[in-house]
Amino acid sequence: SGGHYRPPHCFARYKSAILVAYRNQEKYLRHLLYYIHPFLQRQQLSYTIYLIQQVGTGSFNRAKLLNVGVREAMKDEEWDCLVLHDIDLVPENDYNLYICDEYYPKHMASAMDKFQYTLPYKSFFGGVSALTPEHYMRMNGFPNTYWGDGGENDDIATRIHLAGMKIVRTSPHLGRYRVMDYSEETEIQEPWRRPPSRHNTRKTWKADGMNTLQFRLLSRTKHPLYTKITVD
Repeated sequence: SGGHYRPPHCFARYKSAILVAYRNQEKYLRHLLYYIHPFLQRQQLSYTIYLIQQVGTGSFNRAKLLNVGVREAMKDEEWDCLVLHDIDLVPENDYNLYICDEYYPKHMASAMDKFQYTLPYKSFFGGVSALTPEHYMRMNGFPNTYWGDGGENDDIATRIHLAGMKIVRTSPHLGRYRVMDYSEETEIQEPWRRPPSRHNTRKTWKADGMNTLQFRLLSRTKHPLYTKITVD
């Protein structure tokens, strides 16, 4: 119920909140839930899957939705780890543990099939990442001002360094992910380019993030396989 699980026959060593920014992507959601629950249960984690949904038809703001998810999830439990998960990614290796690195933010999706199982560029931090609540607050969370697609992951990578931390990565033979694609048209494969930055992160990271987060909570409902948080 509510996407919450704890192992019935042992005491889980780790508690992880899985946070997914969501907007009318039901096929992806069904696919992800089908794979991710057995995957996490085999790791004997205590976990909850949160879907953070934005209402309306305006530009999508993934980064701000994840901030909301962190704020709401922390009301439920003192989570050891916050796993920020794109809805269209499925892990391929059971040994890719959904737990945090003790010292630094961890990039988990280090090898996606979409990029021939390599990083598209050196500072890439997209897909799936794991941060402790302390890491998240230290970097002031994500920016709230990224409307539309692209760019926020680079802002986050920069924030991590500005906050005096570094990124650790899951080794590529473990951090393998398959990208689901339900789009009508198959895109022509081009070399993937780093999106241009639209923000001066060095100047804005302390003034835009968890400390300035504002939203209206519309509902919070427990579904059979996830908790849905709907916000304006």
